[in-house]
Amino acid sequence: MRSRTPWRGRMLTALAAAVAVAAGPVLGAAGASAAPRAAALVPAQDREVRFTVDGTTAHGTVHIPAHRPGRRLAAALLIPGSGPTDRNGDVPPTFTPHTLSLFADALGEDGVMSLRFDKYGSGRTGLGGGPGAPDMAAYTRQAVAAYDTLRHQPEADPRALLVVGHSEGGLRALLVDRAVAVKPAGLALIAPQDMHLLDMVDFQLAGALDRAVAAGRLDAARAASNKRGVTRAVADFRAGRPVDTAGLLPDVAATLDGMFGPVNADFVRSDDAVYPPSVARGVAPGTRTLVTCGTEDTNVPCRTTPALVSALAAARTTGPGLRVLPGLDHLLHPAGTPADDAMIAPAARRALHTFVRPWRQDTGN
Repeated sequence: MRSRTPWRGRMLTALAAAVAVAAGPVLGAAGASAAPRAAALVPAQDREVRFTVDGTTAHGTVHIPAHRPGRRLAAALLIPGSGPTDRNGDVPPTFTPHTLSLFADALGEDGVMSLRFDKYGSGRTGLGGGPGAPDMAAYTRQAVAAYDTLRHQPEADPRALLVVGHSEGGLRALLVDRAVAVKPAGLALIAPQDMHLLDMVDFQLAGALDRAVAAGRLDAARAASNKRGVTRAVADFRAGRPVDTAGLLPDVAATLDGMFGPVNADFVRSDDAVYPPSVARGVAPGTRTLVTCGTEDTNVPCRTTPALVSALAAARTTGPGLRVLPGLDHLLHPAGTPADDAMIAPAARRALHTFVRPWRQDTGN
């Protein structure tokens, strides 16, 4: 590899080396070399944290990788996807892919500390957010409070704050960026929600019906009828009209009834009101960004990402930009991998490593 030292610097370096050889090592009183020994690394540790917003205390974990004493570390807030997802990216006991804890491990390999937290209604955090069920604004306030908690950790470098969001958490990462006064230096949007929520639901259910037809489990006419019913139900909900799911397949009807019922309706309306590319256009110029999509992701497929990626480009963000992950699904697994396998594929890890390259620190690995 060609030296990047100017020729004059190389010559002076060679002269200095020659003088050192002629003079011999400088010895202390006991005859030992006086060259200082490298300081031992501070060992890696996990720290439990709590923060309160809207009257509810949230619980989380700060992961601090091994690092040089006194060094400030880049610090990443990890935001989970939809549902009552806990700090590890799980909805136990039935769904435990450990997505966020694996993110923390991957980032820690590069010397990046992180905070992950239990969303409302998950882990050790109660169902809060205000007098009613949490809406998108309440979840965003919780994430902002987590960001501020991370920012004030003694090891955190306030000039190197990052936000990493998975799925719906990718949209919330953009909302956190919009809300905070101290802007993050980087945003990693991993398989992010990139369209209005109900457009995405319509898209996902249509895809599931098409796959059922292709597999021979459903006839094409019944699938077409259900797709029309889903589109009609979405339009009725948006217009404030009663939603009728009679005649739809049981699984399709149950999905819509759950979203449009009294427990989730307020959240669904608040999420559906947000268009992710519009928020992305407000990201500060120079923010380092990463967007990933897996070619086998049926939740947020690659063909839905261009508007979001274009909005980030229009905002004059920098960094890796879009990274297509061949063969990976929404959980960053190779297609066909059981959802509960605690792994993220090497291509996804490489994308994270590329994203944090400017902030990489020696962890002794």
